[in-house]
Amino acid sequence: MLKMIASRLTRLVLTVLVVTFATFTLTNVLPGDAVNALIPIDAQQDREFVEQIREEWGLNDPLIVRYGRWLGDAVQGDLGRSLVTGQPVTDEITHRLPITLEIMVVAVGFSLLVAVPLGAFTGYREGRRSDRVVSGVAQAGLSLPSFVTGLILIYVFALKLQWFPAVGWNRLSNGIGPNLKSVALPALALAITEIAVYTRVLRSDMIHTLKENYILSARAKGLTDRFILFRHALRPSLLPLVTVVGLNIGFLIGGTLVIEYVFAIPGIGKRLFSAIQQRDFMMVQAITILITVFYVVVNTITDLTYMVVDPRIRKTN
Repeated sequence: MLKMIASRLTRLVLTVLVVTFATFTLTNVLPGDAVNALIPIDAQQDREFVEQIREEWGLNDPLIVRYGRWLGDAVQGDLGRSLVTGQPVTDEITHRLPITLEIMVVAVGFSLLVAVPLGAFTGYREGRRSDRVVSGVAQAGLSLPSFVTGLILIYVFALKLQWFPAVGWNRLSNGIGPNLKSVALPALALAITEIAVYTRVLRSDMIHTLKENYILSARAKGLTDRFILFRHALRPSLLPLVTVVGLNIGFLIGGTLVIEYVFAIPGIGKRLFSAIQQRDFMMVQAITILITVFYVVVNTITDLTYMVVDPRIRKTN
């Protein structure tokens, strides 16, 4: 088991290095000159001044030298300074990241809270009316992009019913109630698609599990359906769900970035959009690398979680 953990962690470090270098390279070969974000438009024609700025920021150094310098600073928590505001990138990310993470955590938590019992129930009642209804609703949830769902939720719950704010954000420091109202609609817009995916995955595996011989033996012993469902059938059926949750994090991150823009939430996504518009390459680079590293780390945690959910993996490693 320890050998497997060491192998996963080694792979994690190597993957992070490859991903950060690739992202750093792609960001630096984008069209346009980063110096244009640092100086006024009328000064961009002064070639001597432009070269001076490039030297000060180290933009004339070879790519591998700049990456090595950036990597050394990044390990120490320094991701550079914004080309637009001049503020440390780390400070802006630290200020905005909790907002993005809260939306994601609430969305995943709510999705699992709804999808696990729903998937188990529909798998148990395969082919019945309740199963067909839930499957139809899940299919409808899959067909709607998260930003379209968000616009519908804004129209119904914010503009018509006025239960929640349409845009903006209240931090926890402003009170739990206002914070929950701020996170409710964005998280729900993300969760609807996730609920549909998780329910379908768990339902499919639960149908297969309920036909296994050990389930038939449990029924022959007179055990109740509820006990069999949640004690013997649910745990082995959770392994594919763990896989999907881990792999779906990438899509969830992308959805969160768009949802933040739709709801005007000052998180990482909204800052990324503004950085792209302002050609703030340092900020774009830092946020992109943060997202990719986060995705790699979550998938590594998912791999390690397999050992807890499925003991067979521990025996084969």
